[in-house]
Amino acid sequence: MDPHIYNTLILSDLHLGAETSHAREATRVLKENRFDRLILLGDIFADLNFARLTKDHWKFLGFIRKLSNPKRKIEVVWVEGNHDHGLTNIMSHLVGVRVYQDYSWQYAGLRHVAIHGHQFDGFQVSNVRLSKLGTSLYLQLQKLDLKGKPVARFIDRLNTRWLRMSTKVASGALAYARHHSTDRIFCGHTHEAIHVERDGIHYYNCGGWVDSRLTYLTIDQEGVRIHDYIERVDDRDPSQERSEADSEFVDFADEAGLLEDVEYESVGR
Repeated sequence: MDPHIYNTLILSDLHLGAETSHAREATRVLKENRFDRLILLGDIFADLNFARLTKDHWKFLGFIRKLSNPKRKIEVVWVEGNHDHGLTNIMSHLVGVRVYQDYSWQYAGLRHVAIHGHQFDGFQVSNVRLSKLGTSLYLQLQKLDLKGKPVARFIDRLNTRWLRMSTKVASGALAYARHHSTDRIFCGHTHEAIHVERDGIHYYNCGGWVDSRLTYLTIDQEGVRIHDYIERVDDRDPSQERSEADSEFVDFADEAGLLEDVEYESVGR
């Protein structure tokens, strides 16, 4: 029996480089599913410091590069998030994927739009520098946190609720969808997977990969579904020694041609 093939699989907010990133689990999801289109819906990186990436983080990027090979006939789309800002000029070369501010497509007679969602977060839009400072402090906190990063995960959930991000992003996204005659709109940013329907327009948030709940979305003829990743006994703590990533980075960089391109040697330094 042939495996089920989804029209589209969407995941976001992996935050590669963060101690709380579940890159290994995300890679497993991509390997275990079949799809015609993959949308990376923003904040795939925590920041531009590639020195933070672990072995599993590089493996995820390496697998994205494999998926983007034209021979696989899979459309791979990267939608820029607030943490990815500044990567647009290098991502195409790094993993062979085109980066968009927003992405739209038609499927099953419906118009779909994918946009990260920070555009509807008033605090993020009005306090870009403060948000970047907060990100830097948050990443440092993760290094000092206990095993499993309970403090960092608690702060992430508290931040979402205190700023009412889920409500704000959902309202802004639905208004955006209505203005652009869109039937379904997909966002990330809040790290909270939800579905809201208003006046026939459907808003979906695909959640994230830094908290205890890991989620992704699929789209097929049966509709849109939010999936929860089920933890396996062999899943490891995503926190690893950075030295483990050295050989993985060299192999990946050599394959991508980065070692021959001076422009990319200083990225994240």
